[in-house]
Amino acid sequence: MSQDQLSAEQILELAVEALEDVKGDNITVLNVSELTDMMDFMVICTGTSKRHVHSLGQNVVEHAKSKGLQPLGSEGREMGSDWVLVDLYDVVVHVMTEEARSFYDLEKLWNITPEQR
Repeated sequence: MSQDQLSAEQILELAVEALEDVKGDNITVLNVSELTDMMDFMVICTGTSKRHVHSLGQNVVEHAKSKGLQPLGSEGREMGSDWVLVDLYDVVVHVMTEEARSFYDLEKLWNITPEQR
């Protein structure tokens, strides 16, 4: 499957499943489709350590590829990063340490009510 064959909701489920598989904490989904043309959903997840953040991001990439979806890009996947971003076209996944998530507070930045998963 390619990005064209998957709906935004299917990509979202794929991403959330990948995060849950590696015990991501506080997985939050923001529907930003009314706020930007860049994506439909933003997923924010907390990792318990920098190593866990790396593993979560890597699992999202691998899970997407296993479903035939080549991520558009990713940032911060080197070991020791406290924030990994994976761009899955209509879904952008942010995996952060608790400290980074508190500091950047993306939920407040986007100023919308999140859906808890």
